[in-house]
Amino acid sequence: KEKKRHMGDTKHFCPVSVKENFVLYPGLYEHAAKYREKIYYFPTSEYRDKFLKNPEEYVAHNEPIQAPPLRVCLLGTHGAGKTTCAREIADKLGIFHIQFEEYLQELILPKTKEKVGPNFDEEPEEDDNKMPILSQELDNFSQTLNKTEIEKRKQEVELTDEEAAIKANLMDNEVLPPEVLDNIVLDWWRKEPFRSTGFILDGFPRTLDEAQYLSERGLCPDVAVYIQVEESDILDRLFPPRLKKWKERQYKKMENKKKLKDLKAKIRV
Repeated sequence: KEKKRHMGDTKHFCPVSVKENFVLYPGLYEHAAKYREKIYYFPTSEYRDKFLKNPEEYVAHNEPIQAPPLRVCLLGTHGAGKTTCAREIADKLGIFHIQFEEYLQELILPKTKEKVGPNFDEEPEEDDNKMPILSQELDNFSQTLNKTEIEKRKQEVELTDEEAAIKANLMDNEVLPPEVLDNIVLDWWRKEPFRSTGFILDGFPRTLDEAQYLSERGLCPDVAVYIQVEESDILDRLFPPRLKKWKERQYKKMENKKKLKDLKAKIRV
């Protein structure tokens, strides 16, 4: 009780991080400093030295120091229901909902034109170009396909280094470099409207490297929630829609094959 009574305005959180980055960054006992009979805690000696150079900049004066908004990291395996829970929590608390992988998709979607990754890969479908070609032969049309236009469509749009890293992460789970994360994650903690409103970050961090990145940048969530779900429950949730999609593709393939067979038969006649 005596120690708590003598804590600084930000309690056990670093006053420099609160002032400069609007983040609650827990301090350590070994990096504590005393100012005006109060003890302030810092995560590193650098933060402590910065405070001691100009302590009046980081302490409360006429009114208490404003606390940052709530920042939540919601974790769990694919299919655990993170997004459903996150939307509901964000709506109730009046904070932003950020779905990390969906955000990555949106960053490269203007160039890829479609979402990428294992969850969006589909079996290659039958070449529908055969249909109009056979139909033209049947009707004796002289019009030919514009090969230049077809080749142009097939050409892949060149991605920047950052976009290529994002695509590799979505496709093959490659690690996102810190400089790429800097351009994405830092804004959620340090820029408006997220800085003063708060957010629930759905699906990040996903790996130890990403968790260490947050720690190194001093981006501390106030709450981290992990949703644990039985594998059988995830299978029951994800399998039916996947099976339905597969059946639809198979049906479409059979329809195309039937149409091609009928066209070929007409041409032979």
